[in-house]
Formats: sequence, C-alpha cells, structure tokens
Amino acid sequence: MYSKILVATDGSPLSKKAVASSLQWAVTCGAELIAMKVVPRYPQAYFEGSIPLTAEEISRVEAQWTAAAESQLAAVAKAAKAKGVTCKAVAVKSDVVSDAIIATAKKHKADLIVMASHGRKGIKRLLLGSETQQVLTHTTLPVLVLR
Repeated sequence: MYSKILVATDGSPLSKKAVASSLQWAVTCGAELIAMKVVPRYPQAYFEGSIPLTAEEISRVEAQWTAAAESQLAAVAKAAKAKGVTCKAVAVKSDVVSDAIIATAKKHKADLIVMASHGRKGIKRLLLGSETQQVLTHTTLPVLVLR
C-alpha cells in the first residue's frame, strides 16, 4: 500500500499521536518511516522597537533549536527501531513549514504524509496559520491528518 511514510512532528502531544499512528501504519504496510522536524532558520523580531539579537545569540538559539529537533527525532527513531521499522530522521531548516514538509516528501519519495492538526479556529488560526491546510492545498500526495 505505502512504502515510504513521512511524518512531520513538532514535539507537541498531538504530533506524538501522529508519530504513533504513522509507526502503526509503517508496521502494517511494511513501510519505511521518514520522521521530520522543521527548525526555523533564525529568530525573527516582529515588533518594531524589539531588542535585536547579536550574531552570537542567534547562533546559540539556532543550536538549541537544532539540538531539540535532533532529540525529538532520535526518540522517534528509537520507537521505530523497537517496532522493527526502518526510520530516517530528517531535521530541515526553513521558515515555511508547509513548503519544507512537501519538499522533504518529494526528496525522499514519500507516498504518504502524516501530520497532526491542532484544529485552531478564529483569530488563533488567522495569527498562527494552518500548516496542515497549506500542505493539503499544495501537495499531490495523500495526507493523513490526525486530531
């Protein structure tokens, strides 16, 4: 049915459920799992008059984000290994999460994308956006959305 399943995680409890479901799908289909985490490129200031960050502070923050992503992905790889699933962990630096997910799925020839949707509505959706909606709109691959 599926041979390569990409699961996008952000470390939230809801995305951990998506990881667990994608692992079950991988076991059922005998598929390889591609676990990915998108890491922002650098901290951005959105308000005029905010305190600018020095180059050292930016490097420190980026290193923390990368370390956290690697830790989350290592946990997914460990869970996959325990279930006998081949897992490739990928941390991608990007400011546009949905584009990074789609590009990673294409690069690794995934035939299913699994991701969680927080189900934000109203002003929260307007301010925070919906990465899941963007992926659904811009990919031709099947997408399994979990809530």
